[in-house]
Amino acid sequence: MIFWHLGVTTLIVRYVFRDPAMDLRWVLVGSLLPDIIDKPIGSMLWNDTFHNHRLYAHALVAPVLLLAVAMALTRRGTPVRRAAIAVVIGCFVHLLLDGVWTSPEAFLWPLFGVDFPRVAGSDFATLVRDAIRSPFMWAGEVIGVGYLVFVWRRHLSAPGDLARFMRSGRVPMPTR
Repeated sequence: MIFWHLGVTTLIVRYVFRDPAMDLRWVLVGSLLPDIIDKPIGSMLWNDTFHNHRLYAHALVAPVLLLAVAMALTRRGTPVRRAAIAVVIGCFVHLLLDGVWTSPEAFLWPLFGVDFPRVAGSDFATLVRDAIRSPFMWAGEVIGVGYLVFVWRRHLSAPGDLARFMRSGRVPMPTR
């Protein structure tokens, strides 16, 4: 679910953080990063090994380690640190939207052992087929697209707005 993650992550970040300096481009990267990492590994390349499409990047340890690395390797107040923290925020929201706590063996990996639980139908073709058939997937995508269209029409439709967003990653945040 691509637009579910992009749209609802944008919604959550805009209303929870309300940080006008937050670069939403990096938040959006983080909102897709767990799937960008785990789907190819678990369902396309090594499905016979893992039998699961939610692996390392869907474990709580992944964004925590990413945050620790960002804090250790970047200086306070720099654009690089702000971008790294935005990616981490996007990753955390992705885990929230996936409801990964419902699979504690994956979410709390490696606390329950180094092996991930096997999930039937975790191969890429089955995932795609099941997603296409799922009304919940379509509803999520519609919700995500709907919010992105709202943000587009409200903040990015005037001439120059999109170019400004592409340079800065910023849109006006909601007021209290």
